[in-house]
Amino acid sequence: MIFRAIQKTRGLRFRLTASYALFFSLLIVFSALILRQFLASSQNQQALDAIEQEWGALKVTLRMESGHEVWFADPRDPDEARTKADLQQIFLLAKTDGSIIDESQAFMDLGLDSPAQIRKAAKSPQTLPFEKSNRKGVPYLVRGGLIADEYPDEGGPYYVMIGRSLAPGRKVLSQFTLLTAGLIPLLILSGCVVGWVLSGRGLSPVLEVAKAAQRISGSNLSLRIPSRGAGDELDFLIQTFNEMIDRLENSFRQIRQFSTDVSHELRTPITIIRGQLEVALFTANTKEQYRDAIIDSLQDIERLSQIVRALLLLSQAETGQVVLAKTPVDLAEIVRDIGDQFQIPAEGAQVKLTIDAQERCPTELDRVQIERMLSNLLSNSIKFTPPGGEVRLKLERSDEQAVITVEDTGCGIDPKHLPHVFDRFYRAGSTDNSPSPEKGLGLGLSFVAWIAKAHQGAVNVDSTPGKGARFTVTLPLNATPAPVPARGEETAAMKKL
Repeated sequence: MIFRAIQKTRGLRFRLTASYALFFSLLIVFSALILRQFLASSQNQQALDAIEQEWGALKVTLRMESGHEVWFADPRDPDEARTKADLQQIFLLAKTDGSIIDESQAFMDLGLDSPAQIRKAAKSPQTLPFEKSNRKGVPYLVRGGLIADEYPDEGGPYYVMIGRSLAPGRKVLSQFTLLTAGLIPLLILSGCVVGWVLSGRGLSPVLEVAKAAQRISGSNLSLRIPSRGAGDELDFLIQTFNEMIDRLENSFRQIRQFSTDVSHELRTPITIIRGQLEVALFTANTKEQYRDAIIDSLQDIERLSQIVRALLLLSQAETGQVVLAKTPVDLAEIVRDIGDQFQIPAEGAQVKLTIDAQERCPTELDRVQIERMLSNLLSNSIKFTPPGGEVRLKLERSDEQAVITVEDTGCGIDPKHLPHVFDRFYRAGSTDNSPSPEKGLGLGLSFVAWIAKAHQGAVNVDSTPGKGARFTVTLPLNATPAPVPARGEETAAMKKL
């Protein structure tokens, strides 16, 4: 239990909630302090404005006649009567020598009534409002000043002080303080609960990603997390995770494909070699018979070596372990050179080979790989074109692309085979599993597709059975070199694919 509690406190949800609660608490406390300060300032300003208004009303209402105070207020007017009552509630009237003429009981409780204090206060023509509390601790705002100095024959000037209680405002401020002190813990607790719920909802896609990652294995790479459609960071995380699974699935598929291809292609030659050696062991009687058996076995072993080297090179290329060696070249020159190299094999097969690559086509590419691609395409076309047929090699430019076409008048490819002609070891129409030299290994078109893709291009095939096939390779011109699978070692086996 204690360990689980510790683990939860280290969890992202707890930390997000704690951070949110801390920020929310500081925000509430700071807001409450600001609001309380604003309320106190407003109350003080209202009290100052009110006492200044009362002071103005005092100068109009109070007159001194023959040394006596006279209040000019109509008792029948409620407003004037109330004003007079408010002024007399906290009131002091005295001479400048300190002798008191009139003083309210409430003012007496403030303790400012000794002659010395009055004389000291009267020395200033106007006393600024100040705060003073009575014996019970009730705060008052007091304002004083001289009046009747314009009537020196009336015994003036006279010193007057008035005040008003600050208790109602302070009570409101105290109630506000108590209310906020009681509400803040509840608000913080509510914020923690809301933060916990919201962080849980916000992290639920992350937890789904984590749970999905736990369920992923080599046999369950088809799992994907659906997007939430919010377009936020979590959707980006889900998209990135799904793309990672796509790459993993592709890598596992390539590994499985490689294993399947190796076991499939090596089984029959190994069986043949073993059979030849067993036959030689049990039936051969002369040196020539043993020699023939060894020669046949060595030929099959060389064929196995070609298969292994081809598979390794293709796997390395497809997994990005080699990089294109791009250099500035004239693609038209490469096409013409390869075409010239295949003129003699074409004549030997009684096939007419025509080349159309007159216009210069400067670009950047890996010459060795492009030559390999063209060699594989021409070799296939010549191989499957009967005597008297024709193979056409053409290069043309289309916008910012180079289009290479290899077209023949051979037997063509059945439509059901077209989607698979670029798969490894796929030989359209083959009836056995043994890769004879005439049929090839079934890797040539796989290399063609890889080389085109490595150059950021594409290859397509169109065919009509009995009328021939047309392979179209599209390559971008002046494409930026990219770290895509490419150049491998030159081997004789590659030239025979």
